[in-house]
Amino acid sequence: MKRSIRPANSKTEGTPYTPAVEANGFIFVSGQIASVEGTRQLRTESITQETEAVMENIGKILEAAGLGMDDIVKCTIYVRNLQFYAEVSRVYLTYFKGDPPARETFAVADIPRGVNVMISAIAARG
Repeated sequence: MKRSIRPANSKTEGTPYTPAVEANGFIFVSGQIASVEGTRQLRTESITQETEAVMENIGKILEAAGLGMDDIVKCTIYVRNLQFYAEVSRVYLTYFKGDPPARETFAVADIPRGVNVMISAIAARG
C-alpha cells in the first residue's frame, strides 16, 4: 500500500505532482527545486542558496513523513552545469550528521523552471 506525503503548505493542486510517496517503509521524494514554500518564487541568487533551498524543501517533506535528513539512503542530483558540482556537494554534505547517503550526480541540459539544481531522495523508516 502507498500513501502520499505533503507538507502542510504544499500547493500542488492542478498538477500531476506529489511531493513524496511512501511504500513499504520507503519514502520516495520527488525532485525538488529551490521553490519558496507556498509561493511560485524561486531562490536562485547563487548556487549555494539554491542548493540550500532544495535541501530545506527535502527536509520539510521528510518532516511531514516523520523522518529526517539522516533517514535518506539515496539521492539523485541533477545540475545544469558540472561547474556547480563542487559547491552543490559542499552544501549537500552539511545536511547530514554521519555518512551521506548513496548518490549520483548528472549534468542535464535543462531542469524545470530554469533552475540550476534539482535533487530527488529515497528515505527509509527504521
